[in-house]
Amino acid sequence: MLRSVTVQDYMATNLISFSPETGLFDAIRAFQEYGISGAPVVDSEGMLVGILSELDCLRAILTQTYHEEEMGSGGHVGQYMSCSVDTIPHDADLTQAARAFIDKGRRRLPVVHGSKLVGQISRRDVLRAVEEFAKDG
Repeated sequence: MLRSVTVQDYMATNLISFSPETGLFDAIRAFQEYGISGAPVVDSEGMLVGILSELDCLRAILTQTYHEEEMGSGGHVGQYMSCSVDTIPHDADLTQAARAFIDKGRRRLPVVHGSKLVGQISRRDVLRAVEEFAKDG
């Protein structure tokens, strides 16, 4: 069932993303505005270069506070993003996605075609696919 359906069939494609040059406080505002807890970071060609999470933002704030730095602009996303990102290929089947969620403990994964970000798949997206298959039965 899920082996015949690929990640690209259920992934979200309308993503909030940042560039490494995005201001940290701008990213924090976007998290609040869109109700998200993280977002991919892409270069000018759409290549995935990292991911920024609320946790990364908290680390940045605490680091600046610890070093008694002036908060000012807060720095840039590229200074605080996580560069090591778990991803899944666009043509992976949904069983591979489910296995990645279990093995890596992630709630969502950036979807890539080569190194280019093309979407995001979440646990909820996989469950939606299962529900659709169950209805069609």
